[in-house]
Amino acid sequence: MTQRSRAGLFAFIVTLGGFIFGLDAAVISGTVRFIAIDFGLNDLQIGTVVSAPGFGVLFALVVTGWVCERIGRKRALILVAVLYLVSAVCSALASSYWGLVAARFVGGLAFCSLSLASMYIGEISPPKLRGRMVAINQMNIVFGLSAAYFVNYVIVQSIDSQAEWIVGLNLGEHAWRYMLGSEIFPAFLWLVLLFWIPESPRWLVHHGRVNEAKATLAKIADPEEVETQLEAIQESLEREGNISVWTQFKRLLSPGMRRILWVGLLIAVVQGLSGINAILFYAPTIFEQLGIGTNAAFQQAIWIGLVSVVFTFLAILLVDRLGRRPMVIGGLVWLAASLGLCAYGFNQAQYELSLDSIETLPEALDRNELNLIAGKTYDSDIGFKKAVVEVLGPQQARDFSGALLQAAASLNGWLILGGILSFIAAFHFSIGPIMWVLFSEIFPTALRSVAIPSFAFVVSLSSWFIQKFFPWQLANMGSASVFLFYAVVAVFGLICLWRILPETKNLSLEEIEKRFRSAL
Repeated sequence: MTQRSRAGLFAFIVTLGGFIFGLDAAVISGTVRFIAIDFGLNDLQIGTVVSAPGFGVLFALVVTGWVCERIGRKRALILVAVLYLVSAVCSALASSYWGLVAARFVGGLAFCSLSLASMYIGEISPPKLRGRMVAINQMNIVFGLSAAYFVNYVIVQSIDSQAEWIVGLNLGEHAWRYMLGSEIFPAFLWLVLLFWIPESPRWLVHHGRVNEAKATLAKIADPEEVETQLEAIQESLEREGNISVWTQFKRLLSPGMRRILWVGLLIAVVQGLSGINAILFYAPTIFEQLGIGTNAAFQQAIWIGLVSVVFTFLAILLVDRLGRRPMVIGGLVWLAASLGLCAYGFNQAQYELSLDSIETLPEALDRNELNLIAGKTYDSDIGFKKAVVEVLGPQQARDFSGALLQAAASLNGWLILGGILSFIAAFHFSIGPIMWVLFSEIFPTALRSVAIPSFAFVVSLSSWFIQKFFPWQLANMGSASVFLFYAVVAVFGLICLWRILPETKNLSLEEIEKRFRSAL
């Protein structure tokens, strides 16, 4: 095996954490309806379950820099894998609402795997392959998303099966437990594989273990490049000095880092607030708004995974050819247009229950009460949902929301579906993978262990906000306003990043650092 292949293998093992993250992030989308019924949850409580990992990672990222500097990148990754495994087991076995929230919170502590993977891969990859290797992490995330949507769909479709082995599993009662439990095996496999990767040579040099760093470089770099890379690492670290975490924070906020800070902050906020986590974490719920029914919503969610895979693959192929800047700027234009299309489609929707459509609804619904709103036309999903709650009560309105929307909605579903899938494509071709590539490149080596988790914290905070309040937003703002808000965020990011985002392709970490300094 060549040094380049070995570096690729180590990077791939680390990016398997992205698969676990994607699986964890998306599998919850299929459990929302089942958990809400089992535990009798309202919109904000649903948001709390779904966003619990996003809340947990906020705490993890506060100490990620200190932990990975203290014990090293490798052992920090192993700790993360253990947290994923514990969370998966406890989530599947949760017996109460708060027990499930706690288990999901523990899994959120492991979500810092994305920033750790970005840090580790950026420190072992050759400059010409770094963008592609970091983007592979995003590729594995979308493989995890796809796997989650597929698992959810298979479980939902199997609920009504009369096969003996399926009946024995009692899927109807425990569907959400099997969904969450699907994470256990891949989390265990990743934990085992992490013991085979080496420690980051930059971390080893930073801690005075030069001979070990040289041995690691010999595994991943061509023999004639080992001494050159070692000297470049030593020069960079000597220039920055051996500084504490607090000093790293102060230097990160210094005037000389201003441009880097704005680039990192803008792309972090835009990625988190542009709506990707609403769609990934609530995919079946969103597709139910199209009036296609619950089972069809699970089926359509699979398309999110497939589109994510295709366009992330294209991003990996092109990131080191087209460059970071054109992919981010072009992607944001695409992103805003797609979200605007969704907002327009929902804004044109109307909702009306006819007497005939009421007869097609499940018998468990109180059809006599629904007759009170029969023939009335509502210009927004908010008005329709409020009317349904008034005549049926919040519990039945929630439990049968998919069937009610399917019977009442009159909208251009193909237009909105196209807009959603176009948004997914744009995100995974641009700011999805490119953000982590930039995070792995733009920060000085001596500040990276603090800088990457700090900006990952910003991403996680904005993502948590979307995950937590999306059910409430959907119920109180309506689909059109929610998607319009996401479009405005994308336009804001486009305008700002157009002015300050640099190009970093094919540059070493040290060359990127010099370019930023010269631009001040």
